[in-house]
Amino acid sequence: MTRMISAACVAAALILGAASGTAHAKVHGKLVEYKDGDTVLEGYLSVDDAAKGKRPGVLVVHAWMGLDDNAKKRADMLAGLGYIAFAADIYGKGVRPKDKDEAGKLAGKYKGDRALLRGRVAAGLAQLDKTPNVDPTKTAAIGYCFGGTTVLELARSGAQVAGVVSFHGGLDSPAPADGKNIKAKVLVLHGAADPFSKPADVAAFQKELADAKVDWQFEEFGSAVHCFTDATAGSDPSGGCAYDAVADRRSWAAMRAFFDELFAAKK
Repeated sequence: MTRMISAACVAAALILGAASGTAHAKVHGKLVEYKDGDTVLEGYLSVDDAAKGKRPGVLVVHAWMGLDDNAKKRADMLAGLGYIAFAADIYGKGVRPKDKDEAGKLAGKYKGDRALLRGRVAAGLAQLDKTPNVDPTKTAAIGYCFGGTTVLELARSGAQVAGVVSFHGGLDSPAPADGKNIKAKVLVLHGAADPFSKPADVAAFQKELADAKVDWQFEEFGSAVHCFTDATAGSDPSGGCAYDAVADRRSWAAMRAFFDELFAAKK
């Protein structure tokens, strides 16, 4: 099903900065080594040490430059909201592109081999699931750009997550029939002016989920282009990739509302 962003989400977005942490939060982040087969990976775990007991866990998947400050920041923000957040490493420990050309090649490698991509993100989910105090029956995954594509592939793999959220992620699928495997609820947060997602891609994606009878939402943000949550992307939308503070706030608020509904239903 589709849903437009609510007035409550917009209002919540206006206080995003204050709401990114709880009043007594003691958020601590640390690097964590884990593996996918023989490949060593290095993710980032963020936890509010003041919180007690089992709670939902959220997997965060980075954009095409690899595990970066934005992915870590989002994990910290989620921890401040009471979740246990783990920012996964898709590329491997120490594998960080030095520029956009190298990032394009690396991201292309995984997008061209969806089995490899699914295996790598599944390793991140497994690491989250075994983290102390994570309730493995209450997990979700979010991703940015390349990471958005990745969490959608996680859903298409049939992974046991309650929901996935794609922020300006690629929507294409080489195997649309895999939509039938999706068990998670899906929220896509998309720039209405994103030149990298053609109308045909959007239509095909929505048909894939509708045909599979997935519980899905697709929300678009006005004149936002690609990478609208990336504060380092600059403010010039003419190249197709730019930060949009309003879309950033509203999309985060939409994610929070989605999670509130998602996890309340599992209490």
